[in-house]
Amino acid sequence: MAVNKVVEWSDVGGLFHDGVSIMFGGFMGVGTPEGIVSVLIEKGVRRLTLIGNDTAFPETGIGPLISSSGVDKVIVSHIGTNPTTGQRMIAGELDVDLIPQGTLAERIRCGGAGLGGVLTPTGVGTIVEEGKSKLIVEGREYLLELPLKADWAILKAKKADSAGNLVYERAARNFNPIMALAAKKVIVEVEEIVPVGDIDPDMVMTPAALVDYLVVARKH
Repeated sequence: MAVNKVVEWSDVGGLFHDGVSIMFGGFMGVGTPEGIVSVLIEKGVRRLTLIGNDTAFPETGIGPLISSSGVDKVIVSHIGTNPTTGQRMIAGELDVDLIPQGTLAERIRCGGAGLGGVLTPTGVGTIVEEGKSKLIVEGREYLLELPLKADWAILKAKKADSAGNLVYERAARNFNPIMALAAKKVIVEVEEIVPVGDIDPDMVMTPAALVDYLVVARKH
């Protein structure tokens, strides 16, 4: 029998504490669970490390959490759409680790697959290679980029069944599936939860075995 993983919004805040690392799905806010982001702000969690594609915009996606000053470090591919991120970085309030987007995705994938890292030519001969191991494969230099993992993944899905099988909507899929593999715990904000068996297995993009908690998106 499938286990019901649905939690109430009143229970979400109690799952998080200061100092945790969090992977967040999304690409410029699309696919980011903004309700869960709001709970993190309301609870006032501090010293967070965030891992995701970008920091979206000041008022959308992960942006409000950046503005709340609860974040100590972000590991992302770019910050250009959110001036608050840049301002906090320049002020010395936020540690920003910029990683090429493809490398970021593969490091997360490695974390979920239990691999020791990924070899990439991206960054060879630039400041990116500082402090990293280099290997030569078939006469070409590669950087060894290490896996990325997190304590939590906070994700957004279009639909789930009560067991936790997930379906994403179009481009909102982005980083969500690989992050579900790379985190110790996974909580998903979903627009709709249906009974087990109502989702065509061919439509499942993240299986229930990877999901710990589901919460239904708040209606605006």
